[in-house]
Amino acid sequence: METRRLQMLLELSRLGSMAAVAERLGTTTSTVSQQIAALARDTGATLLEPEGRRVRLTPAGRRLATNAGPILAALDAALTDLTPQAAPVGTVRVSGFASAIRRALLPIVAELADTHPDIRIVVQEHEPYEALALLATDEIDLALTYDYNLVPATADPTVQTSSLWSVPWSLGVPTSAATRSEPNAVAIFRMFRNHRWIGNSRNTADEQVIRLIASMADFVPEMTHKADSLDLVEELILAGMGVALLPADRETRKGISQLALEDPGVTLRAHVRTRHGRDAWPPLKLVLNRLLARACEP
Repeated sequence: METRRLQMLLELSRLGSMAAVAERLGTTTSTVSQQIAALARDTGATLLEPEGRRVRLTPAGRRLATNAGPILAALDAALTDLTPQAAPVGTVRVSGFASAIRRALLPIVAELADTHPDIRIVVQEHEPYEALALLATDEIDLALTYDYNLVPATADPTVQTSSLWSVPWSLGVPTSAATRSEPNAVAIFRMFRNHRWIGNSRNTADEQVIRLIASMADFVPEMTHKADSLDLVEELILAGMGVALLPADRETRKGISQLALEDPGVTLRAHVRTRHGRDAWPPLKLVLNRLLARACEP
């Protein structure tokens, strides 16, 4: 069984069309079709079935695609193991959300500039879904992502995930509208049911959390404004344009109060993600170990 054929099947399961696979891998649609047909002969299974003018994976095809990720990662690990003592040299491509880059990655960049000058780190700022898409297509080596305890990210068997830190989030409201109350999230949300709500313009996780707790309080939130910058979110709150989730450890501007949320609590969880088997590559292993070591520091 040729691993390139497995790679094409895996990409087809992710991208949905042979034309997209051909573009991704720098080949032709005809080649992709021929190679997957050869893979079907190799396995003795029907991997594709027609769907209108396109094709889709059969149950057998989906099972093989699911297994293809770990198989290809294991091959990468085996090739890397041929030079386990290699010095960490090369470019590590990292994508992540802004606060993780500032908090976790930039200090490591400064350290490695002194201790390992042959390692170059290239940084891209992306939301989790964007970073994971880049990781899946090998356009980056490491992703810094987050999710919330109330809306956990979907597990991917091809991705290795380690926890970095977690931060409770609160409800940011104008101080003039804040009243003393118990930190019961449902009760607090109900107090602000008639307010407008502010979400993230590049990720739906915040909005999913808001809608989930609002549903417990028996109302549908009016999601009016969206902003990616927490600074802008604060300015919208100060302008009386709505309320929003904010990190509880954030020092907010005068005029904004943060209401603690419990039962249920809202916690952002930061993760570092790599493709299975890739962390044996010395430069990536070094960066990953530094990230995990910093996460354990008090």
